[in-house]
Amino acid sequence: MNVPFEPDREQAREFEHFGAIVIGASAGGVETLTHLLPALRRDVAPPVLIVVHVRHGQLSLLPTLFAERCVLDVVEPFDKDTIAPGTAYFAPPGYHMLVETEEDAAPAIALSVDPPVRFSRSSLDVLFESAEHAYGERLLGIVLSGANEDGARGARAICDAGGACWVQDPHSAYATAMPLAAIGECARHDVLTLDDMAMRMSRCICRNE
Repeated sequence: MNVPFEPDREQAREFEHFGAIVIGASAGGVETLTHLLPALRRDVAPPVLIVVHVRHGQLSLLPTLFAERCVLDVVEPFDKDTIAPGTAYFAPPGYHMLVETEEDAAPAIALSVDPPVRFSRSSLDVLFESAEHAYGERLLGIVLSGANEDGARGARAICDAGGACWVQDPHSAYATAMPLAAIGECARHDVLTLDDMAMRMSRCICRNE
């Protein structure tokens, strides 16, 4: 007999206050995102801002790739675009992507060509730290597979502000350096398999007020 799906109420409450999700990945990251992003429903998802390390000068095909797999709107943003719920924003190659806030205005995308951070532009740390300033405890940060330590400092900033941090289980990661660094830096984190992350995302009941 088929049992109707009922969202886990405790996990649903976990998501009720999140204003945004930030996700960072490097080596092996595209494969991990194919597990996660399709799990989010457009009608309840907060904005999702994503940095994937892409080789300098390489065209990003990620927005096109994921637009075919997700019910979210998937875009590569322009500078000053207003951040909207139900939308996934992929950082353009060669640019840092930040969250910019002004008084009495909705958060917006800011693109920067400031120097690379941990040899990367786009940088997870730059995105995570700017998003923490904008959303504080209403932010969920997710660190996925990657071969350097970018994102660890940003994950710590999110945790210190009272937000939540998920880290991919290093045993399931193509490259372990990024998740291991985040685990070492962030005192409050959940280490999850991709299946567990996708299940918790699919149970989201998110509000964006």
